[in-house]
Amino acid sequence: MEQICADLEAEHGALDAVVADLSEEQWDAATPAEGWDVKDTIVHLVQADIAARIAATEPDRFVELKKGLLETGFEATFGSKEGKSGQDILAWWRDERRQMLDAFRSRGPKERIPWFGPDMSTLSFATARLMETWSHGRDVADTVDAPWESTDRLRHVAHIGVSTRGWSYVNRGMEPPDGPIRVELVSPSGEIWTWGPEGAADRLTGSAEEFCLVVTQRRRPEETGLETSGPLAQEWLGLAQAFAGPPTFAPAGRVGAAGDGGGAG
Repeated sequence: MEQICADLEAEHGALDAVVADLSEEQWDAATPAEGWDVKDTIVHLVQADIAARIAATEPDRFVELKKGLLETGFEATFGSKEGKSGQDILAWWRDERRQMLDAFRSRGPKERIPWFGPDMSTLSFATARLMETWSHGRDVADTVDAPWESTDRLRHVAHIGVSTRGWSYVNRGMEPPDGPIRVELVSPSGEIWTWGPEGAADRLTGSAEEFCLVVTQRRRPEETGLETSGPLAQEWLGLAQAFAGPPTFAPAGRVGAAGDGGGAG
């Protein structure tokens, strides 16, 4: 639990370094996520951090808030960017993410926490928050042309990407196929990360970063160097979605930003 919280804190720090000195014009710049500027992106993270903190510390209250969202609206419940400068939003995010981490650290890794979808363990919850921070952080870094260093924290994101293979089908109203897939990814540090039986006929190999970009809908498979062998691996990569919500596909044309360094989501 402490390791995932430390990694999530480091992911916060990486994105904080990107936005800390942005001009107000940059805060208002449109990101690759249609309809969202940088402010919208960070506020989205803040709102989810607030909801996560309440879910972890006051689960009954969270359940009641969730019931009333259709009537009150998400922004009325968890806050909005209205009237806030970029620096206001940054200070707000710093405070809320600290409170969320304190809440996670107060819980056992297997304790269940309610959420908008299925309940999750604290460990899975913190991992999902890291995935979303990383993927939205990548959007912001792409927008302001900032370095976005790949680290081995991506293992958390890659693991979610592999473990949600079945969900990627169910989310599209499809029956998940039988049959294992061997996944072999090269980590930023050069280590090989593996999932699935070594002798599986279907295989997916390549860069861990590119795999994470695909499963968080930041890149299309054809815009990466990922390689598949076998029909199951090829089909899955084309459908892969590691976050909850309606099925989506990555917008085309972001290949040029790959390598600079998502609920998701």
